[in-house]
Amino acid sequence: MKQFIIIIFILLQGTLLFAQKEKKYIHKGNQLYQEKKYAEAEASYRESVDKSKASVEGNFNLGDALYKQKKFDNAAQKFTDIASSSENKAVKAKAYHNLGNSLLESKKLEESIEAYKKSLINNPKDDETRYNLAYAQEKLKQQQQQQNKDKNKDKNKKDQDKKDQKDGQQPQPDKLSKEDAERMLEALKNEEKNTQDKLKNKKAKGVKGRIVKDW
Repeated sequence: MKQFIIIIFILLQGTLLFAQKEKKYIHKGNQLYQEKKYAEAEASYRESVDKSKASVEGNFNLGDALYKQKKFDNAAQKFTDIASSSENKAVKAKAYHNLGNSLLESKKLEESIEAYKKSLINNPKDDETRYNLAYAQEKLKQQQQQQNKDKNKDKNKKDQDKKDQKDGQQPQPDKLSKEDAERMLEALKNEEKNTQDKLKNKKAKGVKGRIVKDW
């Protein structure tokens, strides 16, 4: 019985020691975060998570540090893990809110909208989340409108190209009759003769008036 008590006491001491180290690294990370040293804060938060993997505070703050460094995919994964594992509605609401922000920054608009909705399910009174949801929905609407414009523009261009090709079709030489070919050839000869005559006339007119007085 005494041995059992001693073991429990030792285990409690170990747990308390890990908890103290976890808090120490979180506190240090918070200080670095306030100083905008986000990479160093991330390292400190990771130390705290190593001491206690289930630490909500350590994991949550780690996600924030990742977000501040624009590591949006990593931050999104961290907030997803927190939101899915926590039973605390307040924690879930904040995690989904930050997940929505991370997805929004990654241009994943539909996913961010879903995250904001889940945040509001856990905390319907959060005006900031409601605003972000409306913002993401508006951005998605604009994106869809632009995509529709681009599609219509491409379609109109293709339709116009087809029309131009159809209107611009010329009879193929091998489809001309013998009579048509002879008429075209005769017309070309006449046009060429007329052109030559015009050129001769221009040359003749060109020297008119240039008289050299010879006396």
